Amino acid sequence: MTDTLLSVRNLSVAFHQGGKTSTAVDDISFDIKRGEVVALVGESGSGKSVSANSILKLLPYPAASHPGGEIVFNGKDLMKASDAELRHVRGNDITMIFQEPMTSLNPLHSIERQIAEILELHQNVTGTAARTRVLELLNQVGIREPEKRLAAYPHELSGGQRQRVMIAMALANRPELLIADEPTTALDVTVQAQILELLKKLKDEHGMSMLFITHDLGIVRKIADRVCVMTKGKIVETGPTAEIFANPQHTYTRHLLASEPRGMPPVSDPSKPVVMEGKDMKVWFPIKAGFLRKVVDHVKAVDGIDLTLRAGQTLGVVGESGSGKTTLGLALTRLISSQGRISFIGNDIAGYSFKQMRPLRNRMQIVFQDPFGSLSPRMAVSDIVAEGLKVHEPSLSDNERDARVAGALEEVGLDASTRWRYPHEFSGGQRQRIAIARAMVLKPQFVMLDEPTSALDMSVQAQVVDLLRDLQAKHELAYLFISHDLKVVRALANDMIVMRQGKVVEQGPSERIFTAPQEDYTKALMAAAFDMKAVKVPSIRQ
Repeated sequence: MTDTLLSVRNLSVAFHQGGKTSTAVDDISFDIKRGEVVALVGESGSGKSVSANSILKLLPYPAASHPGGEIVFNGKDLMKASDAELRHVRGNDITMIFQEPMTSLNPLHSIERQIAEILELHQNVTGTAARTRVLELLNQVGIREPEKRLAAYPHELSGGQRQRVMIAMALANRPELLIADEPTTALDVTVQAQILELLKKLKDEHGMSMLFITHDLGIVRKIADRVCVMTKGKIVETGPTAEIFANPQHTYTRHLLASEPRGMPPVSDPSKPVVMEGKDMKVWFPIKAGFLRKVVDHVKAVDGIDLTLRAGQTLGVVGESGSGKTTLGLALTRLISSQGRISFIGNDIAGYSFKQMRPLRNRMQIVFQDPFGSLSPRMAVSDIVAEGLKVHEPSLSDNERDARVAGALEEVGLDASTRWRYPHEFSGGQRQRIAIARAMVLKPQFVMLDEPTSALDMSVQAQVVDLLRDLQAKHELAYLFISHDLKVVRALANDMIVMRQGKVVEQGPSERIFTAPQEDYTKALMAAAFDMKAVKVPSIRQ
C-alpha cells in the first residue's frame, strides 16, 4: 500500500456557457498522504471548491469538463470510474462537509432521518442500532441534549448546530478522506476550536486524511500539515504549513497573510445623543407539550438585557450560535415581539404595531450575513437599492431616485454604471457592498449588522470593515454589530456585550474586555479567537 492516498495530477476544469469556455482550474497538482491534512487556501473564485468537487465528480456536467488531468484515489483513477464505482466512494471512502448547511440539509426531513439514511445506505444499519449511532455522532460533534434534537428539522437549529449535523453526517461511515469546504466559516470561535479539535482527534484515531478548504489562515495554522495556495485557478505556492507562514515566497501568499482587519474604532463619546436604548429586554419562546399543547416551559432567547447605543458608536454583540445575539437585534428593530422598554430616537417603540413602526423603518436598517440570500436574484441592483426609496420617499422623481441610488453605490465603493446588473454578476464582497448601499440610501441613524463579514474572504473583510468605519464617521451612524469573529469586532466596536444562553455575561468598553476579560466564558472566547492552542472548552457546547 502506497503512502499517498490521493494524487491530483495536471487537473484542469473548464465551464461552457453561451458558446464561451472559461478555465476555472488550470493544470494543478497536489498529493495527500494517509493521515495528512492538506489545506487548499485562496480567496473566492480562486478555484478551491471546483478542485474539491472534481475529486468526487460533483460538478454540473456537461456544463463543466476536464480538459486534462487525473485524480487517483487508493490507486484508482476516479476520472475514469463508473457511476456505480463513484457511488460507492462517495459518502463511504470520501465524504464532504459543505460551507452552507442550510442548503445542504433536507428541510423536509428530521435530523435523525438524515443521518440514519447514510448509515442505512452504506452500512445497512437500521432501527435501534442506527439511532444509537446517530446519538453517538451528535454527542461527538457537541450537540447538547441530542435526544431532544433527533426530531428537529434544520430550520429549528442555529447555524452552528446545522453545521455540526453536517459534520456528523460526513463522519458517520469513518471515511478515509474528508473534504471540508469552509466547514467553520459560519461558526463562532469556541465552536471552531471544538470542531478543529474533534477533526484532529478523529484524524489521529482513524488515520483519516483531510483536504481542508478555507480562506481563514488562522485555522490553517492550527490544523494543516501542508498548504497549497491558489489564485486564479492555479496553485502558486505549496509547502509545509510552518514554512509557508514563516517564509512565504509568492506575492499572493504574502498578500493573504497580511489581509486582516486592522485599526481601532474611535473612542465612545458620551455627549452624543442616544439613538437606541433597551431596558430589561426579554424574548421568551413558549415550549408546548401534551394533547392540549399547554405551555410547559420557555426558551429564554433574550433574558433581561440592558443596552445604550449613541450616535457614532458601535456596540459589538458576541457569543456562540444560539446565544441570542440575532434575537436581540430583531427585538430592538421590532421585527419580533419582546418584553421590556425599547427607545429609538426618543420614541418608546416597545408596544408599536407593524403599522406604527413603518414611518421609522427608514431610520433603522439591517445588513444581513449572506448578501446572496438577502438580495433578490430577479431584480437589478438599481431596483434593489431603490426599493426602500419607493416605499419611504414616494415623492421622488425617477431621476432623483436614480441619482440617490448611484450616489449610494459610489459611496460604498462600487461603480454606479454597474447598477443595471444582477446580484449573480458580482463577487461576494461586492454583493455585501450592495446590501450596505441598500441600507445607506435611506440615510438611517441606526444599522443592525448581523454577521456582515463572516461569509467574506479575509482581504474583503478588511475592506468592508474600513468601509463601515468611514460611513459611520461620515454620517454618525449607530451600529449594532453582531458577530462571532472577535478580530473584526475589535477593529470596529467601541463597546461590547458578551452573551451566553440569552444573558449578558460581560459588558463594557471593548478594549477593556479584549485586554482584561473578567469572566471565564469571555476568557474562553478570547483564547479561542486569538490562540486556539491555548484553550479547550468542552463545556461550552451547542
